Amino acid sequence: MSMQNNRYQLDKRLLQSAFNRAARGYDDAALLQREVGMRMLERLDLMRLNPALIVDAGAGTGLHTRALARRYKNATVLALDIAVDMLREAQRQTLFWHRWFDRRRPFVCGDIDALPLRDASVDMIFSNLTLQWCNDPDRTLGELRRVLKPGGLLMFSTFGPDTLKELRASWAHVDEHNHVNAFLDMHDVGDALVRARFVSPVMDVERYTLTYPDVYALMRDLKAIGAHNVTAGRAHGLTGKGRLRALSEAYDIWRQDGVLPASYEVVYGHAWVAEDDGVKKSSDGAIRIPLASLRGRKA
Repeated sequence: MSMQNNRYQLDKRLLQSAFNRAARGYDDAALLQREVGMRMLERLDLMRLNPALIVDAGAGTGLHTRALARRYKNATVLALDIAVDMLREAQRQTLFWHRWFDRRRPFVCGDIDALPLRDASVDMIFSNLTLQWCNDPDRTLGELRRVLKPGGLLMFSTFGPDTLKELRASWAHVDEHNHVNAFLDMHDVGDALVRARFVSPVMDVERYTLTYPDVYALMRDLKAIGAHNVTAGRAHGLTGKGRLRALSEAYDIWRQDGVLPASYEVVYGHAWVAEDDGVKKSSDGAIRIPLASLRGRKA
């Protein structure tokens, strides 16, 4: 399933509104997001890095921003999110750290596809379950690559194509509209990393299953975390009772031991910017080296 399919193009304005509305109740429903983020933090134990500036891209309510700040006590950690109400909630939850955060101005409202940050200014980007909300992986990864310094680290998680496969299949029995986002395969993400000139990419997958008494409980959870259907191919207007009843009947074939499963395929990855990235090749084939990188050298 291609993210470039126009039916699956995401409306960023609707996405922003959905996450703004979900901000206050997000943490109560985002159990999977919390677990995946904590596993990403554990993976940092294997990384040799002493970052001065970290960006939590898609920070939400700031749970992992605060964990990163505790881990890297000498670093400035920026919480960046497209939804200003998520950042307000993150700020509300960090009152204990109020002076520390005020001094370092960590809350930045911005789109991961157009980061309000200088080129080569960031040592590490941590992005938990955010990349699936982007339309063009090449553009997104290129933008993340732009702001990372030589030797910088990108660590991320995103959803793979088996995510919510039961819900997707059940809706297919009801109508022909989109009801679940398109998600990239792990190998496609890896290819996009290479195209964006990241080096030494490492990828792996974990699978999670959440269970619900009925499809309505699943849909309430998705709504509570802001995971609305904002694709171009979505059905417009209200979903009638008849269609919801048909969805419930279709989903019920997945029932096991009295509960309904909701599958999530989580893709984990990290990659680096090459240390020698100051050497660039222009479109005319010439090699250009910044003068600053030649200081101290003798002819």
